[in-house]
Amino acid sequence: MDDDAGEREGFRALLRTFLALERDVLVLSAAMFAFSLGFQMTSRYVPRYMSVLGAGAVAIGLFGTFGNLIGAVYPYPGGALSDRIGSRVALTLFGLASTLGFVVWLFAEAFGVVAVPPVGTTVELLGREVVVGWLEPASIPVGIFLGLVLAQAWKSFGLGATFAVVKQALDPDQLATGFASTETFRRTAFLLGPLFAAGVLSAFAFETGFRVLLAVAAAFGLGATLAQHVLYDAGEDSLGKSFEGVSTVLEDLRAMPPALRPLLAADTLVRFGNGMVYVFFVIVVTEFLSVGVRLPVVGRLSPDAYFGLLLAIEMLVALVVMLPVSRLSRRVGLKPVAALGFAVYAVFPVLLINAPENAAVLAALFALSGLRFAGLPAHKALIVGPAEAGTGGRVTGSYYLVRNAVVIPSAAIGGAIYAVSPRAAFAGATAVGLVGVGLFLAVGEDFEAARAT
Repeated sequence: MDDDAGEREGFRALLRTFLALERDVLVLSAAMFAFSLGFQMTSRYVPRYMSVLGAGAVAIGLFGTFGNLIGAVYPYPGGALSDRIGSRVALTLFGLASTLGFVVWLFAEAFGVVAVPPVGTTVELLGREVVVGWLEPASIPVGIFLGLVLAQAWKSFGLGATFAVVKQALDPDQLATGFASTETFRRTAFLLGPLFAAGVLSAFAFETGFRVLLAVAAAFGLGATLAQHVLYDAGEDSLGKSFEGVSTVLEDLRAMPPALRPLLAADTLVRFGNGMVYVFFVIVVTEFLSVGVRLPVVGRLSPDAYFGLLLAIEMLVALVVMLPVSRLSRRVGLKPVAALGFAVYAVFPVLLINAPENAAVLAALFALSGLRFAGLPAHKALIVGPAEAGTGGRVTGSYYLVRNAVVIPSAAIGGAIYAVSPRAAFAGATAVGLVGVGLFLAVGEDFEAARAT
């Protein structure tokens, strides 16, 4: 009985801590909610939209790689800019750009299509003709790629700024809880966004429904940007030095805390594996497996609508476990919790591609996938924890610059393999991810300041 009472009091204390977080962290969390709602209603369906418009696996893979390129290029200048001009102004600029990106996606057809000719040839090897490169032509919708350049601004350009807000607002032992706050708001949107998408796609044909989702995403983005600009208190912003060119990048990379290097190497491998096939998750569910479901009251959901429900299941699990696991990380350390997230990232692809055409099995798999988000607060605390005051943006930017630069070609590689064998692409993704998990378990370091005494 005493143990039960202690647990209840512990949960209440955690809730009080969560609700009493600094105003800036809560404002940031609310903005994350709005933008994440927009992203989750739309971005996970973009590969499906490309497929409907006639793009093949190679073109979709190139889209994923282009997204990886943006993710690699954006964080460092975004972090440097936020350190220089302050997080408030930086996040406002990035928010406006992302809102415009949703609008460009809405009118993507107006930008036309670029046809990429076939690449590669066949050679005779041991009496057989073997394809070198790929022979499939790619149809590139310009508006989709241009919209991505803008839509990713708040998420990728603003990455360093969001980390810096939490870093400057909280004590070291509160970092995991602070990141749990931002992640919980984001993942709540990740739950509601797919559910809303599922409802819209049940009521409309895919192309019409997708445009409705884009319009709603743009409205949320504009509202979040204006609200964040008004409510955020910039008085505590710490300003660092201005960007001074490539030499500054190299200087910041050399100055990266040594404790981050094993984490960075392992994280890069895990993300490379996931990046090989991430854009094809929606394709596997809606086309490769083509699994829909009939639910009581709701009726039948098409594979497109059911994919939205699967994403909601994934996020529901994430929301349920994130705060308890964040609290657990203060007892056992950040490393074991982050390792759990890495492991789920790694094994999910091979489980998905080998799943039977069964709605219940897919629901269970996406519930398992939700556990990967349990490690995100610990992972982020491991990144920013060792950073000195006033450098949170640059440390974060440097970390993601390296990771995302290496991951750039992953989707194109995965797309080329997927065009030949979807199972081979997904199995290869899991193999690469498991190497990263093993590396992190072997040599990864913890951030002891974030562990409760």
